Amino acid sequence: MFTPILLGQLTFLLAASALAHPQPTYGAPSSSATPGGGPDADGKYLISAEGIEAYFIPYGASISNLFVPDRGGAMRDVVLGFDNASYYSIDEAHPHLGGVPGRYANRIKNASFEIDGEVYHVDANENDGLDTLHGGSNGWDWRNWTVVAHTPDSITFSLVDPDGEMGFPGEVVSYVTYSVSPHTWHIRMTALATTKKTPIMLTSHTYWNLDAFQNPSTPTALNHTLHLPYSGQRLAVDGILIPTGPVLPNEPGSVNDFWSAPKHVGANFSSPELLGNCGAGCTGYDNCFLLDRFGAGVGGAGAGFDWREKGPVAEVASADSGIRLGLWTDQRAFQVYSCGGQNGTLPIKETQGFFDDDSRPRVVPQYGCLVLEVQDYIDGINNPAWGRKQAQIYGPGDDPHVVEAMYVFSVDE
Repeated sequence: MFTPILLGQLTFLLAASALAHPQPTYGAPSSSATPGGGPDADGKYLISAEGIEAYFIPYGASISNLFVPDRGGAMRDVVLGFDNASYYSIDEAHPHLGGVPGRYANRIKNASFEIDGEVYHVDANENDGLDTLHGGSNGWDWRNWTVVAHTPDSITFSLVDPDGEMGFPGEVVSYVTYSVSPHTWHIRMTALATTKKTPIMLTSHTYWNLDAFQNPSTPTALNHTLHLPYSGQRLAVDGILIPTGPVLPNEPGSVNDFWSAPKHVGANFSSPELLGNCGAGCTGYDNCFLLDRFGAGVGGAGAGFDWREKGPVAEVASADSGIRLGLWTDQRAFQVYSCGGQNGTLPIKETQGFFDDDSRPRVVPQYGCLVLEVQDYIDGINNPAWGRKQAQIYGPGDDPHVVEAMYVFSVDE
């Protein structure tokens, strides 16, 4: 059983729990930060509400820290990032930490697409030129956004992407607003095509570790429990994770079955079926799971659908910290990535990990995190049979591209 935390009502319970379960040494948020008060000494902007503190930076409109209380009442920083905003732009690995990839997230086959009979070629920045990843080598999460509003509980960033940048046609103007309410982080992204038809698909590329690397038995996220109640299907992909067209069932009991019942992310890592599941030679997950809340068949219309009333599309929980994350979204799919590409070179932040244990390296290990990218069907612009192309191509006068998500935190009792 789990319930949303109400700190004012559960002070005694949390204090008792802390005595029963001694807590490790934690890092603390920057003492120079003030909600709505501009950047702190590390270049980060703070917003806060009851039971949640979130820090953001202009580079990539990225979330850098997210503090929520654990079972003992201690605040844990549950997202990956860097200690100082200045490091994001000089990190050569650029793992898209907490940013907004754009103008088209995930992969584009052959780094090309067609609109009204004209073929466009965009920056082919992955797999020796075989595809485009996250908008190219100067995608939106490589750039400094403008802070246009900052209050104690919200912040809004804006970006103008010019015609021809990375080969994409037309200018796009985008706004991203992050806000918090008690125990909840809200995202609203909008993007307008102002001059030409162009593909747009945005997401948040947030890396999660609900233990904040303070689990005494393991620093990975393989022990996190994952439940995807609406995801009975996924897109078939080739060895470099480009969709091949078919929509595959996640058969009950299979390695990709997270819908019939919750299970650990690492529950099937010894299964031969999982080898190659996330690309050639890869064991784990980097898959586009589809959401079947919208009506029968691929790309069901879902007229009158209110995503806030249907419950979370994903739940992630840690038995160690007690933290549970429920994810609500208006999107029709999301990418699940189990961080198999992490190789121990990315440092954890000063707000994470143990400070009295020198035996554990202060780095993110392989499978040390989990990414849930809310978005539409990946490479839908090159797969018209899915019926998603019309939802991913925008022109002057069209409604804006909109992405909304809500991350609700609670504690398992």
